[in-house]
Amino acid sequence: MKKFNFKKVLDGLTSSSAPPAKPETEITETLGSEHFQVSKTVRHGFPYQPTAMAYDPVQHILAIGCKSGSIRLFGRPGVDCHVMHDNDAAVLQLIFLVNEGALVSVCSDDSLHLWNLRQKRPAILHSLKYNRERITYCHLPFQSKWLYIGTERGNVHIANIESFVLSGYVINWNKAIELSQRTHPGPVVSLSDNPTDSTKLLIGFETGMIVQWDLKTKTAECRYACEQQTLHSLAWHHEGKQFMCSHSDGSLSVWNYRSPSKPAQVFQPHGHPAQKGSKPEACRPIMKVAWPTSRTGDPFIVFSDGLPYERSGRRPCITVMQGKSVTVLEMEYPVVNFLPVSSTPWPNDFQDPYAIIVLLENDLVVIDLTTPGYPCFQNPYPMDLHESPVTCCTYYADCPPEMIPAFYTVGSRQQKKTGFSDKNWPVKGGEWGTSTCSYPEIIITGHADGSLKFWDASAVTLQLLYKLRTSKIFEKQPLNQSTEYEEDPFAIVKIAMCCESRILCVAGTSGHVIVYRYNKVETTVDVPTLEIALVYEVDDLDSPDTDQIPPPMPPPSSSVGSAGSGGMPSPSPHHSTSSEGAEKVGSPLLKVKSGPQKMVPGYQVDLCAQLVTVEGEPPSQILCLAINSLYGLMAFGNMQGLAIVDIIQKTTLLNLGTPDLYGSADPYTRTQPRSPQRKKPPAGLGDLGEAQAVEQERCRSPTTERDESNGVCLSPTGTTRKKLADIKRNRNQPRPRMSKAHSTASMEGNGGDADSKDGSFSRSRSSSMSSLENVSAEGINCLSFTESYTRKTGPSKSRHRRPSKEQQHVTPAFFPTPTTYMVTPEHSEAFEHHKRKVHQTLSLDPVTSPCLWVGTTLGSVLVIVLNLPPQGDQRLTQPVIVSPSGHSPDVEKEERNSRKAKFTSMLNNRLRWGLMKHRTTQWDHLGTILRLKGAILAMSFLDCNGMTIPPLFAKWEDPKKKEENREAKDGQSMQRRGWQQLQHLHRQKAPSSPTTETISDRQFVVICSEKQAKVISLPSQTCAYKLNITETSFVCKADVVSIANSVCLACFLANGHIMTFSLPSLRPLLDSDFLPLADMRIAQTFSFSNCGQALYLCTPSEIQRITLAADTCESLQEMLCELFLPVDTPEGPKQSFFKGLFSSPSIVDKEELFGEAASGKASRSVAKHIPGTGGIEGVKAEAGSAMAEVQKARMALVERGEKLSELEERTEALKVGSEMYASSAHQVMEKYKNKKWYQL
Repeated sequence: MKKFNFKKVLDGLTSSSAPPAKPETEITETLGSEHFQVSKTVRHGFPYQPTAMAYDPVQHILAIGCKSGSIRLFGRPGVDCHVMHDNDAAVLQLIFLVNEGALVSVCSDDSLHLWNLRQKRPAILHSLKYNRERITYCHLPFQSKWLYIGTERGNVHIANIESFVLSGYVINWNKAIELSQRTHPGPVVSLSDNPTDSTKLLIGFETGMIVQWDLKTKTAECRYACEQQTLHSLAWHHEGKQFMCSHSDGSLSVWNYRSPSKPAQVFQPHGHPAQKGSKPEACRPIMKVAWPTSRTGDPFIVFSDGLPYERSGRRPCITVMQGKSVTVLEMEYPVVNFLPVSSTPWPNDFQDPYAIIVLLENDLVVIDLTTPGYPCFQNPYPMDLHESPVTCCTYYADCPPEMIPAFYTVGSRQQKKTGFSDKNWPVKGGEWGTSTCSYPEIIITGHADGSLKFWDASAVTLQLLYKLRTSKIFEKQPLNQSTEYEEDPFAIVKIAMCCESRILCVAGTSGHVIVYRYNKVETTVDVPTLEIALVYEVDDLDSPDTDQIPPPMPPPSSSVGSAGSGGMPSPSPHHSTSSEGAEKVGSPLLKVKSGPQKMVPGYQVDLCAQLVTVEGEPPSQILCLAINSLYGLMAFGNMQGLAIVDIIQKTTLLNLGTPDLYGSADPYTRTQPRSPQRKKPPAGLGDLGEAQAVEQERCRSPTTERDESNGVCLSPTGTTRKKLADIKRNRNQPRPRMSKAHSTASMEGNGGDADSKDGSFSRSRSSSMSSLENVSAEGINCLSFTESYTRKTGPSKSRHRRPSKEQQHVTPAFFPTPTTYMVTPEHSEAFEHHKRKVHQTLSLDPVTSPCLWVGTTLGSVLVIVLNLPPQGDQRLTQPVIVSPSGHSPDVEKEERNSRKAKFTSMLNNRLRWGLMKHRTTQWDHLGTILRLKGAILAMSFLDCNGMTIPPLFAKWEDPKKKEENREAKDGQSMQRRGWQQLQHLHRQKAPSSPTTETISDRQFVVICSEKQAKVISLPSQTCAYKLNITETSFVCKADVVSIANSVCLACFLANGHIMTFSLPSLRPLLDSDFLPLADMRIAQTFSFSNCGQALYLCTPSEIQRITLAADTCESLQEMLCELFLPVDTPEGPKQSFFKGLFSSPSIVDKEELFGEAASGKASRSVAKHIPGTGGIEGVKAEAGSAMAEVQKARMALVERGEKLSELEERTEALKVGSEMYASSAHQVMEKYKNKKWYQL
C-alpha cells in the first residue's frame, strides 16, 4: 500500500498552480560571449564647451579641444574623429605639427601630450607633466622639433618634440627683464619667433613687457614696454620688421623691430578719438589679433571684440580691417578663438588669407574673405544638433532603405538659408573609410522648441535629412502665459514611428500627442483634435457602514472633439466624489489653430490629442507612447493612467486611471468597496428603472457622457452626438439579474493565485516602497501592441474541456448591469461583428488576437484585448472595442441566459470595458496580470523558435498609386493585404481535442523591469526563465535587439554597466563597465537599436554612438576615416640673390643650442616624461599588416614548394626513365657487340 504523505497534501492545497513546465523542445541559442564587444564608434554634434582650436594648412584638418578634455578632429564632410585624454583636464591649447600627422595638446593640469594622427584611432605617443610650474602658452615654429613652453612664473622652457624631453636651455624671467626693473613681469601670454630669423624669440608678458630674446647669445636683445593695459596677444608681419599687440583697453599697438623705445602706432579701432583734455573712450579687451598680409592689397587686421562699453547690448564680434575698410561681423555667441586660413604654412611668405575660422561657444563659423561682404560658408557638419536643446533621441537601425530618399526628397524642398558663400568648404582634409554598413540607419532627435530632426546615420556619418516643427499647428502664446507651466511648452518628450507605414507619433511636454502621416504632396486640412482628461484620484477609504451614493458628475464640455476631427466626443475620465467635479476639468495648455492649415510635403498632421488641466494643475508628462499602423490605434500613458485613441475614426477608445485597470484585482487596494446595503439613488435617477438591488450594480463610466434628461449612458464610439441621441432606451424590457462572479488573476507569470510563493501580490513592491501611502502613484511606463495570446491556458482537463453551448457565450464578470436599447438598422452589422469577435475571444481555445500589453511603474503587466472591425470600409464606420483578457470560469447555470442578454445589450450600446467603472460598483478583472520588481521598461515577443515577432504594420503607399491600385485590383489596398497576411501567420489555434492534457506554448513574452527580467510562456503564462539583473543598481534602458542573426536582451544600468542576455534562457553574455551615469541626460536619451547599435547624448550638444557587436568592432577600423594623407609641403618663398646675401640671417642648428651636449639635461623635478600608448596601437597595426605580408609570403613559399615538389617528381621520373633506357641500350649493345655485320 502506498504511504500517505500529509505534507504533499498541504503543499497541493497551498500552491496555486503547477510549477513551470519544461519546454517540450529546447530552443537552440546561437549567441555567445564572443559575439559581443562594447566599443565607441563615432561622436556627432558640436564640441561641448570648446576651449582651443588649431588648423593644419597643408593637411586641411581642424582640431577643437574642449573643457572636458576631449578633442574633435574634422576634415572634409564625413571625416570626423573624437579622442579623449585619460583625465578630464581642460584643453588649453592645440598645436599641429604641420604636415607631419601629429598634434600637441596642452591641458589645464600642466601636461603636454603628443598625439599620433597617422592612425585611424589617434593615440598619445608621449606626455610631459610639469610639477613645479603652470603652463600658460606654447609655441612650435614651422618645421622645428623644439617646442617653446611659457609658464606662469614667466620662465620659458624648451622641449624636444620627438622625444618629449626637456632641454637644459631655460629662459628665466629675471634674465629677460632689465636689471632696474623690480617687479615681476607676470605670466607668459605669448611666444613667437621672428618669421625671417628663427634665432629671435619674442616673449610677451601679461603686464605689457615684451622681450626680444636672442637664442644664440642667450641675452635680451630688445625690450618693449607697453604703456597700455594688459597684453593679450602678439602677431608678426611676414617681413619680420614689425609686430602688433592687442591690449585690454581695446587698443592695438604696432612696434618696429629696431625701435623699442616707443610704438610706431597706437589706435583704438572702435573707440572715438580722444578730445583734448579728455580720456579716450573705454573699450572692451581685444583678446586676439592676427596680421596676415596679401599680395594684391593692404594687409588684413583681424581681431575679436574691442567694442566700446557704452554700446550696451552689442553682440560679440569679429572685426576685419583692410586699408580703410572696416567690417564688423557680429556673432551669436562669445568668441573662443579664431584662425586666418591661408594656403601657405610659411610665416615669412604672403599669407593671402581666404577664410577665417571662428570658434564660438556654441557654433563654428567660417568667413569667406574672397567674396565682398564677407559671407559665411554653410557648415556641412551636423553642428546644429543643439540648435535647440535635445530632449529625446530615437535610433532606427536596419530600417527600410526607401525611408532615407523619402526624407531627403521632402527635406530638400524646405526653404534653404540664403546669404551663404557659394565657395567650397575650406576644411577638406582626410579621407572616408573604405567600407560602410550594409543597412540604413536613421536617428530622430526631439528638441525643446518642438522641432524634430531626421538624420541619416548610415555608416559613421550624420547628415540632416528633414526637419519638422510641431509647434506650427498651435497658436502663439502670450508672453505672460508662455512660462505659466513649462519653460518649453512644445518640448518633445517621446517619439514613436512605424517605419513601414511612416506614421509618426510625437508627445510634447504640455500633454499633447500629435499623429503625423507622410505625404509627398501639399494639402490644406483642418487639424482634428481630441481633448482628454486623464487623471485619477484615490477615493477616501469609506467605512463598511457608508451607504450613501454620491450624485453622478456630469462631464465637462471641454472634452468634446473638435468638429474638424470628424469624430466623437472625447469623454472625460475625471474620477471625482463631488458634484462640483465638472468645474475641476479645464482646457489644454496649448490651443490648436482653427480653420484650414496648409501642410507642406512631408509629415502632415493627422490628429492632435491633448490632455486637459484638472483643478488648475497641468497634466503630468507622458511616459510612454505606442503606435500600430495596421490596427490604426495609438496609446499613451502617464502617471495618471492610460489612453487609447483610434487614429482612423479620431475617437478616444479608452481613458482610465491606472488603478482602474486592475478593477477588483488591484493588489494595493487603493479603493475600498462600499457596503452592499445601498440607499435609494438621488432624485433624477428613480425613473430609470426599478429602485431595487439592480441599482446597486449600476455603473456610470467616468469616461462617458451622461444625458441628464433621460439618464442614458452615452458611448463615445459613435460618429456624432446626434446619432447617439437617437438610441432610445426600451423600458418595457425587464432588467435581468446579475450576480458577482469570482475574481481570478494570473500572478508572476505562473498563473498563480494570491497565495503563490513566486507570484503573490506584495504590499510593498520593493525596498523603496516604505508604505502603502505611495502605491497610489502608479503610472503607465511601457506599452506594446502585438498579436498574442490574451488568456491563460493550463494542463488540467477541467480547464480545457469543451464548453457547453451556454458557456461559449459567457459574459465577462466585469461588465456591469446594462440598460437595454433599441438597435438601429445602420448599426446592426457592426453589432453582429463585435459579437463574433468577443465570443471568439471568450472561447476556451487559445487564439492569438490583437492586444495591448501595458507595463506600469510598480512592476505590473496587464493585457487589454482589442476587438477590431474588418479592414476596409467597415473599419471606417464600426467601432473598436477594448476589453481585458480572460473570462469568468465559474458562472451559475441559471445566470447564463441572463448574462447572454446583458452581453447583447452591452454590444448594442457599444460600451467599452474602460467605460464601466464607478466608485460605487466594482468589476472583477479576470485577465492577465504579471508582476516584476521595479518599473517595467521593455516588452517584446518571441515565436516558438526564439526569434522576435515583428511588429504588425500597414505598408505605406503613395496616395496616387494607391488609388490606381484600388481601381486595378478592386480596391484591395496594402493595408488589407497586410491584414490577411496577419490572419494567415499569427492566428494559431490550439489543438481542438477536448481531452488534451498539455498544450504546447507557441510564444514567449520577454519583460524587463528596473530589477528583473522574465520570459513568460504563452498561452500557459508560466515563467520559463527569470533573472535578477541587479541588486545594488537599477536598469535605465532595456530592449530586445537583433544581433548576429539572433536576438538578445540589452540593458544599460545606472552604474554604467552594459549587459546582454541570451533569449529565451536569459543567460549572461556581456557585462561591461562602460560608462558611469554621471548625468540623467544619458539615461533619458540612451537608445538601443538593431544590429547591436546604440546611442546616447553624451553632452548637451553631442551624440555618442556605440556598438555591442564584435563583428562591427572588427570592421570598424575600415569604416573609420583617415586623418593623415601624404602631401608635399608647399615650397617656401624665393628670395633674390642680393636680398638673401645681405639680409638673410645665418642658419643655426638648434641642436647645437638646445641639445644635451650644449645645454645639458633639465632638472628631473621640473617635469616628468610619461610614455604613451599610441605607439603600441600603431605597432599593432603595422604588425598586423606585416603579419599579413608574412602570411602572403608564406603562402607563396608553400605554393613554390609544391611546384618544386612536382618538378622533383617529374625529374625523378625522367631519371628513372633515362636509367631504364640506358640499361636497355646497354643490353642491346652487349647482345650485338661481338657479332659480325653479316650476323645481324
